[in-house]
Amino acid sequence: MMILFIFGLIVPLSFIIMALWNNILVAVLHVTVINFWQALGIFTLSKILFGGFPGSPGWGRHGRGRDRMESMRNKWMNMTPEEKTNFKNDWRNRCGKSPRTSSAEATATE
Repeated sequence: MMILFIFGLIVPLSFIIMALWNNILVAVLHVTVINFWQALGIFTLSKILFGGFPGSPGWGRHGRGRDRMESMRNKWMNMTPEEKTNFKNDWRNRCGKSPRTSSAEATATE
């Protein structure tokens, strides 16, 4: 019964993907028209990359991202103001931006 249920979900979803692709992306992005099997492949690939399958977490699901965010939040809350400033400056330097200086610091250096 479960196989019939899964088949009953996958087939209509593949037809929906095929219809959306052929009616939207062909006109907008000028890609080629796809058939049912290609739509099924796109659906499967997207499930693997973004959604996972039952029993296996996808990207950022089931708390992995939440745990990382909670860990960073705790680390940030336990930093001293000086450590926070150093952290911000390090990230500005990594992103290619020079560290900001306040107007008082700018006048002091001149």
